[in-house]
Amino acid sequence: MVNTTNKPAPAVGNYASVNVLNLYYEIHGAGQPLVLLHGGVGAIEMFSELLPLLAQGRQVIAVDLQAHGRTADINRPLSYEFMADDIAALINHLGLESADLMGYSLGGGVALQTAIRHPEVVHKLVFVSTAFKRNGWYPEVLAGMAQMGPEAAEPMKQTPMYQLYASVAPRPEDWPVLLTKLGQLLRQDYDWSNDVATIKAPTLIVVGDADSVRTSHAVEFFELLGGGQADAGWDGSGMSNARLAILPGTTHYNIFSSPTLASAVTPFLDTPLPTD
Repeated sequence: MVNTTNKPAPAVGNYASVNVLNLYYEIHGAGQPLVLLHGGVGAIEMFSELLPLLAQGRQVIAVDLQAHGRTADINRPLSYEFMADDIAALINHLGLESADLMGYSLGGGVALQTAIRHPEVVHKLVFVSTAFKRNGWYPEVLAGMAQMGPEAAEPMKQTPMYQLYASVAPRPEDWPVLLTKLGQLLRQDYDWSNDVATIKAPTLIVVGDADSVRTSHAVEFFELLGGGQADAGWDGSGMSNARLAILPGTTHYNIFSSPTLASAVTPFLDTPLPTD
């Protein structure tokens, strides 16, 4: 049913059985589906300020990834590839031919791997504070990632991230397990450059000008997707289907709640594809 008002429909929370995982998701609003993926040690609530803005014009399918939020962990590593397979399976579970994908940080890596491994389910892509290879992060950020592990579990209980986790997780005692598996993932080297260059879906890359992802890396990402190769011309005919937005005065830690992010993303998502 199409939502004919400006108010988003009430959220509907549910679980989908995908790849032996009970994946929690919520549906907000109506219209073109957009799968929304949070960052590491986060949950859907990370987008509490952004989600209502996005849901005004589309159906937002917000997901708690493996071991995060309301989705309990299972006996497999945390990996971008596994989680991407979960998202593709969720899209199929919901009976959708395809969906827009928007991911922040860890969720951006999952969205990117979904586009690489399951391009048939992707309509448009939005990557927020996302690196396509490990050295896209600043060295001090990589050093912090290297410290993620079970020894951080107790100190991090003083953070809002743990308070959120403890309030919604099916097994709050799994907090050290999440940090252990996340640390193992974040210490792995990766470089998806060749795969990025094959992506055909219209893509928006968004970073803050004081992000944890290097600004030059975001530009390289944009160029791999065909952007920034030539002058677009008076009529814009030389423009690629990739877009780049650098949000002023924005960090990795506030970009997901910035009203400027919604202002950048919404026009991109609302613009019809040439074949629509």
